[in-house]
Amino acid sequence: MFIGEYNHNLDEKGRLAIPVKFREDLKGGAVVTKGLDGCLFLYSINEWRTLAEKLSHLPISQSNTRAFARLMLAGAMDVTLDKQGRVVIPDYLRKYVNLSKKVVVNGLYNRLEIWDEDIWEEYKKKTEADSGEIAEQLGEIGI
Repeated sequence: MFIGEYNHNLDEKGRLAIPVKFREDLKGGAVVTKGLDGCLFLYSINEWRTLAEKLSHLPISQSNTRAFARLMLAGAMDVTLDKQGRVVIPDYLRKYVNLSKKVVVNGLYNRLEIWDEDIWEEYKKKTEADSGEIAEQLGEIGI
C-alpha cells in the first residue's frame, strides 16, 4: 500500500528518485501515465494490468469511455527503477503536468501521484479549504 507525501527533485535527465519505502513494490516494473487534476499516475506493473483490463472492457460506443481509455493508455510508458531507485519520466509527460525540478510524490493506496511542487501546494490548499464540504458529500455515500 502506498501512502504519504514525499518531496524529491527531478534531475536534468528527467530522473525521479522513488521513495525508498515504495521501491520493493515497483522493482518488477511500473507504468507512468497521464493522471487527473494536474498530476501523473505511477502504478506497479500488477496494478497497471488490473486497471488496463478494466479499461479494455469499457464500451467503445461511448465517447467518454473512449476518451478516458485514450488518456490513460495512450499516454502511458513503461518505466524501470535504476540502481539508485530512480525512474525516467518521459519528456511528454513532464510537459503534460509542467514538472519542474521540485516534485512531490504522493502515495494513494494502489498508485503514486507525481506533482509539480507548486501545483500540488495550490491543489492541496484548495482541497483543505473545502474539506468540510467534501466530508459531507462523502458522508452521503457512506464514507
